[in-house]
Parts: sequence; structure tokens; C-alpha cells
Amino acid sequence: MKSAYELAMERLSEGDDAAKKPLSDDQKKELAAIDEKFKAKIAEREIFLSEKLNAALSQGKITDAEDIRKQLANEKARFEEDCEFEKEKIRKQ
Repeated sequence: MKSAYELAMERLSEGDDAAKKPLSDDQKKELAAIDEKFKAKIAEREIFLSEKLNAALSQGKITDAEDIRKQLANEKARFEEDCEFEKEKIRKQ
């Protein structure tokens, strides 16, 4: 008799087989395009928020600077999650 852990591990490994399917050239191109799109979005936000961060630091507003750093980290994480979500949709096709 198998434990719940062993059964769960079997189910997970079954799902991995679909993920190991080789990608077509079109899928690879779409994944690369998605990466580029989100890299651009992240870079745009970094530039915009770095200007705000520098302004806050030059004015001595340390708490504002920390808020901007947190905002940048949150936005970057959100963009990375969105990127992975879109890429996963392509991989499952």
C-alpha cells in the first residue's frame, strides 16, 4: 500500500511528462518574444522609478525612497509572474 506522499509524487511526475515535450520552433520564437516584451516592461519601470528614487534621495526623503524601492521590487515580481504565466500557456500548446 502506498502512502499519500508516494501517490502525490506519482501524480506530479505524470504531469512532468507533458512539460518535457519538445518545443517547436514557433513556440521557441513566441517564448523569446514574450521574454523580450517583459524585459522591456521591467526596464521601462526601472528607469521611471530610478528617477523618482534619485529625486527622493537627493531631497533626503528616506522613507519615500524605501517605498519606491519596494514598489520597484513588487512591480518587477509581478512582471516576472506575468511573463512565466504567458510562457506556460505557450508551453502547454
